Amino acid sequence: MSHHGLIRGVQSLEGLRLRLVDAKGEVVGRLASQIAIILQGKDKPTFCSNKDDGDVVVVVNAAEAELTGRKWDQKLYRWHTGYPGGLKERTAKEMAEKKPDYVLRQAVLGMLPKNNLRRSMARKLRIYAGERHDFEQHPDLVPFQMPPRKLREKGDLFELPPGFEAFNPQAYQKRYGHRLNRQEQQQQQPQAAAAAATAAAQQPGGSRS
Repeated sequence: MSHHGLIRGVQSLEGLRLRLVDAKGEVVGRLASQIAIILQGKDKPTFCSNKDDGDVVVVVNAAEAELTGRKWDQKLYRWHTGYPGGLKERTAKEMAEKKPDYVLRQAVLGMLPKNNLRRSMARKLRIYAGERHDFEQHPDLVPFQMPPRKLREKGDLFELPPGFEAFNPQAYQKRYGHRLNRQEQQQQQPQAAAAAATAAAQQPGGSRS
């Protein structure tokens, strides 16, 4: 089977890149915003709003994408069967268990333009729950690197006194973990520099009078 046949509805892949995105550990909203930019072609200097020049996006490990806060239990997806009393709803957690790609796909579709190009852009989005995908041997597969996440510092850093432990270690680590790690790194840098200077001075010929 040709690589073109793997994407139904896309006549040609000439001039398009295949961007491989790893969703493991990524926040769904941040990831979906970057995917929507690629599908629309806004990352190219040749972007034109009335043309579908976006690249093909292949997402792997979609089952390991994350939602912040309590969205797994609070975010609801609703639909109607068309029959009386047929209003159905599921939480994001329930929907992810049944369809691992649904949450990310709906987030991306909600960020695409609501016009005739939306369907053709959506065809170029391929989401896989695990690491295996149908484009592993494609020569034009280019990995996509997500930009670093910028976490806001909410309030003052609460450090536990010596000998005390957090009542909820997971919540404490989730809120202050990145700031504690940064503080430890800043404290270790002068110590590492001093140790390196001491080691250099102890080497033969390291210090000259």
